[in-house]
Amino acid sequence: MRLMELKGKEIINIYDGSRLGTLGEGDLIINVETGEIEALVLPGSRGLLSIWGRRQELVIPWEAVHKVGSEVITIDLGPP
Repeated sequence: MRLMELKGKEIINIYDGSRLGTLGEGDLIINVETGEIEALVLPGSRGLLSIWGRRQELVIPWEAVHKVGSEVITIDLGPP
């Protein structure tokens, strides 16, 4: 699968059914030595009072990826 095919897929946590965003809004962490994906990085939402503040990022370890489907990526983050 190519990076462009991952872009735009919605990410859903199968633990609680929450929608976390789309990969097009986020980024990947890739190990430059092995070429393997280590994590997905999604920008957090901004609160009402943090208009000028930095967004909190959500880093999802690649091990938490359950399945990459045609339209969604399912992950299992378990309980917080």
